[in-house]
Amino acid sequence: MKTYLALFKSNLRLTLRDRGVLFFNYLFPLIFFFAFAELFHAGTGPGTAYFVGTVLVMGILGNGLWGAGMRSVQEREQNILRRFKVTPITPLPILAAAMVSGWLLYLPVIFIMVGLAHFLYAMPMPVNWFSLLVLASLGVCAFRGIGLILAAVTNTMQEATIAIQIIYMPMLFLSGATIPATLLPKWAQKLAQFLPASALVTGIQGIFFRNQTLLDHGPAVAALLITMLLGTFLAMQLFRWEKEEKIPQRNKLWVLAVMGPFLIYGSYQAYSGENIDRNAGLFRDLQRTETYLIRNARIWTGDGKTIETGGVLVRNGKIAEIYEGATPDPEKLKAEAVEAQGKTLLPGLIDAHVHLGGPAGISTAPEDYDAQKAMPRAAAALLYSGVTAVRSVGDGLDASIKLRNAIRGGSRLGAQISACGPMFTAENGHGTEFVDHLPAAIKDSVKSQLLRTPKTPEEARRQVRELKTAGVDCLKGILEAGWGDGMLFDRLDILLVRSVAEEARAQHLPLAVHTGDARDVSDAVEIGANSVEHGSWRDEIPDRILERMAQQGVYLDPTLTVAEAYAQYFSGKADSLNTSLVQQVVPARILQGTRQFVVSGKGLEAAKAELFERALNQGRDNLVRAWKAGVPLAMGTDAGNPLVFHGPSLHHELRLWVQAGIPVEVALRAATVNAAKLLGIAGHTGAIRKGLDADLLLVDGNPLEDIGATERISLVVFKGERIHRAELFDQK
Repeated sequence: MKTYLALFKSNLRLTLRDRGVLFFNYLFPLIFFFAFAELFHAGTGPGTAYFVGTVLVMGILGNGLWGAGMRSVQEREQNILRRFKVTPITPLPILAAAMVSGWLLYLPVIFIMVGLAHFLYAMPMPVNWFSLLVLASLGVCAFRGIGLILAAVTNTMQEATIAIQIIYMPMLFLSGATIPATLLPKWAQKLAQFLPASALVTGIQGIFFRNQTLLDHGPAVAALLITMLLGTFLAMQLFRWEKEEKIPQRNKLWVLAVMGPFLIYGSYQAYSGENIDRNAGLFRDLQRTETYLIRNARIWTGDGKTIETGGVLVRNGKIAEIYEGATPDPEKLKAEAVEAQGKTLLPGLIDAHVHLGGPAGISTAPEDYDAQKAMPRAAAALLYSGVTAVRSVGDGLDASIKLRNAIRGGSRLGAQISACGPMFTAENGHGTEFVDHLPAAIKDSVKSQLLRTPKTPEEARRQVRELKTAGVDCLKGILEAGWGDGMLFDRLDILLVRSVAEEARAQHLPLAVHTGDARDVSDAVEIGANSVEHGSWRDEIPDRILERMAQQGVYLDPTLTVAEAYAQYFSGKADSLNTSLVQQVVPARILQGTRQFVVSGKGLEAAKAELFERALNQGRDNLVRAWKAGVPLAMGTDAGNPLVFHGPSLHHELRLWVQAGIPVEVALRAATVNAAKLLGIAGHTGAIRKGLDADLLLVDGNPLEDIGATERISLVVFKGERIHRAELFDQK
């Protein structure tokens, strides 16, 4: 042990006397830190953590590859190691002393960087200090292990410099240590998964931004640990005391062995894409840390209050303050000013009834009917239109949960999704028509994604539990049996849907029930549904049922837009294609294909057009009566059906409600705070309230006087990020 301590002290003393080492270990990272922070406008707050993480990794790379690798070669070339050859020691104490002294030399860098970022840029202190210190320590030791093996397999200083540069430069520029990884081409991001530095960048930023721990990065931690041990072991086996000792060329292949753990780890990551998504999410977190003040706006809070002139301070993705009248000087708040004279600030809108997989139009391009492509575009179109949250009520289970998670994690931009997953219905019930005519080879797999058709109460309960395990946020049942020629279906047995409702309550899953007439509505209320979708389009909902809905807090979501859309579709009218917002969000080929089909008269069916026109009128009447009876109202559109386009349709639904006689503020509450309550997300969105997510919609004009103003969008804010709307459709 005395040998180890003596070598360690000697190493440390020599290192601290080397001004070059001190400069590159302490001052050089600071230069990059301040340069990055100013170049990328880090401002104040958590955003600075992104650059702390990148600079820490740069320091680890330098400490390990140059500090350990070049130092070892230098000592061998200068015949310093020859002096130890005659002593009774092995290479292990020398290597161990180099490892520990380098680690100890690096530790202060972590505290210096975090301290400066905290006191100068108001960066919050990391929650998981232990994980940060352990991960950084493993990184230092792993890269010193790589540096030692590079020193062992190179014969000269020149050769060592070249070898280290070959390793160092890709890790510096591809890992995210200098350029945010998500800004690199996809091929470069995949290549970076094989680099140990990439795991360090992702891990350290995850600890800073998302309070993650070592357990969240278990495979990467294991790979770093193995690399450290393997590098040290191989360096010991290949250790040379004198420069005259040359290593055979074949032994240089041992470098591949020390990189082996990350070849395995990188292969998995390149296949799964997990780290690529994680890096995109971390960079998205950075975008959401900016501080700005929206001022001189009319503010409709959603909580029953309108501020005629005021401001909202957004900081770190949240609504930090709400001001009435004059606002503070943005410079004192360290905030950027966003001028909003003549504009109205609303909470982000919420569509409580969408089918993301439905293109809503007609196209000759197969990809427009591919849910894997159509659903992300629909989510983008919704956000483009100021709709910041939706409830998906009948999309494919796996696809909807995957997209929901991608948006939650920040790897994609789109409206946040509450996913109901498959629809509970009867065999030959409404919903089964979408799979009945599919080829046998894919019919069962598609059905398992879209439908549940239980035969017994026990099966219904089991299916609910399975969906809970799968991760759904809500459930949907269908009671409607249809009406009219070609639109009749078997009805789900009330005993089965009651079993679904009871198990849903036990699993804390809200239940939406699709209804078509007053009987369906009555049954939905009886079983304890959280919301009635569509209500009754065929007859009047009795007062007693409306009273019970009000008493039980059962929401009505009338979806007037889809009734009107079918009436227009069967009448050969393409009016809904002419609005500016529709033309902005719908792909040109779908617009063209839909217009050509509708006006061609191929879909004309006068009887069905009249049927849906009556449905629209009945739906309006039931909506107004429900409002007067005190029934809680939520707003959905059934977007994805023909002519019901994702995003613009919610603005049209607002217009239909107001035209039906619903007060503007009641309609807006249904599309914001009420919908948030129904979806169970009112704790973080749906209103302009201090502490909630900054999900905001800034529009030109005053929608309280002209509801059409909601379509004149000036700015969309999602979780504090000011959305570049045109770029939403460029996501890959």
